Amino acid sequence: MLPLRKNIAEMAGYVPGFQPRDEHRYIKLNTNENPYPPSPKVIEAILAEVGDGLRKYPDAASRAGCEEAGRLYGFDPEWIIMANGSDEVLNNLIRAFVSEGEEVAYVHPSYSYYSTLAEVQGAKVRTFLLDEGWSLKDFPKRYKGKLFFLTNPNAPLGFCYPQEFVEEMAGRVDGVLVVDEAYADFARENSLDLVRRLPNVVVTRTFSKSYSLAGMRLGLAIAHPEVIAALNKIRDHYNLDRLAQAACVAAMADQEYFRQCVNKIRETRDWFSAELRVLEWEVIPSHGNFVFASPPDRDGKRVYEALYERRILVRYFSDPALDHGIRISIGTREEMEKTLAALVEIG
Repeated sequence: MLPLRKNIAEMAGYVPGFQPRDEHRYIKLNTNENPYPPSPKVIEAILAEVGDGLRKYPDAASRAGCEEAGRLYGFDPEWIIMANGSDEVLNNLIRAFVSEGEEVAYVHPSYSYYSTLAEVQGAKVRTFLLDEGWSLKDFPKRYKGKLFFLTNPNAPLGFCYPQEFVEEMAGRVDGVLVVDEAYADFARENSLDLVRRLPNVVVTRTFSKSYSLAGMRLGLAIAHPEVIAALNKIRDHYNLDRLAQAACVAAMADQEYFRQCVNKIRETRDWFSAELRVLEWEVIPSHGNFVFASPPDRDGKRVYEALYERRILVRYFSDPALDHGIRISIGTREEMEKTLAALVEIG
């Protein structure tokens, strides 16, 4: 018997969305990927890095990425850390702030990977359920745990808390409030101003959704410099390779292309949501690049399986809080028209 740590041996592990080998045969709307390619400038930047330079280590601090993000978001580079996907930042925040046996909390439903990361660290996990108005049930006047993760916009549901609520939460959390803004580029507001004003607020972002770079594994965090300094101590010293660093700088620099893609996804999302409502589906107003919707009979699994038979992939969650619906990523207009036609056929 291998001497595994008890918590590792007993934990289930996170299960990501299904990735078919022959993905070209499917309409793939199950993992919130961007349906449009990255900026052409990203491809140019990656190709420019291919060659002799790959035998050398990359810049350990990812300085160019931090500087470009600083220009884009209005922060000094000391407030920013680049990461191998935002998941790396989430993991390192737990490692930096939470000792074994201490508590991490998050909203349920939201990103269940928080629980996996906490279990790896040997931390306790606490969840706060949502009521029908999206308020947190039984949240204390003062939350004394070390980290509280707030996914905003929420995934998989898509709703977005106003910044007044986020600021109130920051004032009620004794430890660190991590605002996971994986989908914030599709929303109308974000928490970056709160980071400037409140030292216990950290914002995390990903390049997987709005920048079409899920395959590059890129993310970042924005926080007060002492938080960033701590995260820099514990990250892998070469956490971003040369190609990833070139891609993230080029992606952020091409804001015109970025806005075009985001606007197309928003427009398609709003059109698709309206069409689902015509079919008498219940659709949560979404601020992400997806919608969470429930068919009239509230049998999400039935619809998921029927779409799968038609080679349309969406995300079904067996959790009792979510099994009445499905999460549908927003693809191209053509993909969503085909999906809508399939839903009409399925009934």
